[in-house]
Amino acid sequence: GKSTLLSVLTSAKPKIADYPFTTMEPNLGTYIDKDSRIIFADVPGLIEGASEGKGLGIQFLKHVERTKILVHVIDANSADVTADYKVIRKELENFSKDLMKKKEITILNKIDCVSDEDLAQKVKSLKKIKVNPLLVSAVTNKNVKELVSEVKKRLLD
Repeated sequence: GKSTLLSVLTSAKPKIADYPFTTMEPNLGTYIDKDSRIIFADVPGLIEGASEGKGLGIQFLKHVERTKILVHVIDANSADVTADYKVIRKELENFSKDLMKKKEITILNKIDCVSDEDLAQKVKSLKKIKVNPLLVSAVTNKNVKELVSEVKKRLLD
């Protein structure tokens, strides 16, 4: 999901496969339009315990510290998108309290793969914890322009 999104937003060619945790090292790509140049970073997915060294997360959380905005990409196919969001936030906080101060955008990606009813329930569960996700499908380009607009807006805030 994250790598596909990076490839859609930029000319980057990260490894994309149909299994979780394909990204083994950070990938960078540059989005360019007539008035913007934005560098996007795709880092390996965080798992619970990443801040203590589980998975690849701790090796790459230092890269995240240098970003201006965090874009949390949550798979809309997940059984519990709220738990996924909380794991990401907990690992970021455990690694560095400063990461919790960064601007963030949360997206539900792969919305083309879930029913409207299921998607509505997932959005509702995230809104209960005060997260208003942007609904995106990197594969179909749905709401990708809106994501870029939101990133631009947050960069100017």
